[in-house]
Amino acid sequence: MDKLVNIFENLTSLQKILVSVIVVTILYGLSTSVAYSVFTKGLSKGLSLPLTTPLPTPTSDGGEDPNLPRTAECPLNGNMHTEPAKEAWEKKRPLAVMIENHSEARPQSGLSKADVVYEAVAEGGITRFMAMFYCNIGDIQVGPVRSARTYYLDWLGEYDALYAHVGGANTPGPADALSQIIKYGVKDLNQFGIGFPTFWRDYQRLGHPVATEHTMYSTTEKLWAVGAKRGWTNVDEDKVPWDKNFTKWKFKDDQAAGEISSIMVDFWSNQPNYQVTWAYDKNCNCYQRKNGSPHLDLNTKAQLQSKVVIVQFEVERNANDGYPGNIHLLYGTTGKGKALIFEDGKVIEGTWSKASRLSKTKYLDSKGLEIALNRGQIWIQTVPEGSKVSF
Repeated sequence: MDKLVNIFENLTSLQKILVSVIVVTILYGLSTSVAYSVFTKGLSKGLSLPLTTPLPTPTSDGGEDPNLPRTAECPLNGNMHTEPAKEAWEKKRPLAVMIENHSEARPQSGLSKADVVYEAVAEGGITRFMAMFYCNIGDIQVGPVRSARTYYLDWLGEYDALYAHVGGANTPGPADALSQIIKYGVKDLNQFGIGFPTFWRDYQRLGHPVATEHTMYSTTEKLWAVGAKRGWTNVDEDKVPWDKNFTKWKFKDDQAAGEISSIMVDFWSNQPNYQVTWAYDKNCNCYQRKNGSPHLDLNTKAQLQSKVVIVQFEVERNANDGYPGNIHLLYGTTGKGKALIFEDGKVIEGTWSKASRLSKTKYLDSKGLEIALNRGQIWIQTVPEGSKVSF
């Protein structure tokens, strides 16, 4: 050892630095090898190795007392709830969450508990959801959360809702959703400005590794809590109620079942993974969703179902904003267009009408009268004009 010390002392300064770097590198390699060996042996023996930081979870499962009468009508979809549920939702405002639908991200979490779900192509024929939460009490885990697109902001404007997303299209031009969020004064819950533990990534959400973009999670109560801290509850920072200019749809009770047993909706014909089939179930007077196979909610393991399925046809075009591949899209969200309204096992071939970005979309029959919608979850699918819908 003394000889090694003497040799080191006789080295030049540069030689001493190089030797030190080599020694540190060797020691680091040994330490990581030992750690990996311990880790793999632990796994081979079935040991549970704790995470440094446990992933967040919902604070409560919630749920309404089944013994209480359901006398309160949800303003978003007409579904009937208990008075305690109404007391809870009246303290906050609707919450919109962007949830992806890449085939590798299924099943998603939380869609079955949304009051209204909007679905349209985000890019490349791959659809994305904007799920509206308000009346279902309890803390709902939601995800994978994805980025904003401009046309969803037009539907969001009908609710003055909180908007949860992970970034968004930001290329200067007509599809610049992030700039529009600022311009429109959206009550924004962008993950980039919030972070952990309101948002977190769960890389094992499906029991196997998935790409990073399929991993972002949150819960409704965590998102509402951030909104409350920013002054956005049932009223905004200026004490204006969220529903001051809100227009409800007309709602009705279920009627006798019709004979249309299946609906097929094609967004882009060259993307069969995003073709949707709705199977009508007379027992619940509802529509069961399939994307090739039954489309499940990861939270409940149950198949997604909706009381009303609306298909609205809109002009689709590329944004031509210089983004690589010209993948950013635009939809003609205002004006009028063709719509198919499915409920009670029947179809009404009507039209949709939306006067402005903030105006409520209305669904009208052939006589121009507003169509009453069944109480329960409403699923609105926007497809390009000319898309194939069979029933």
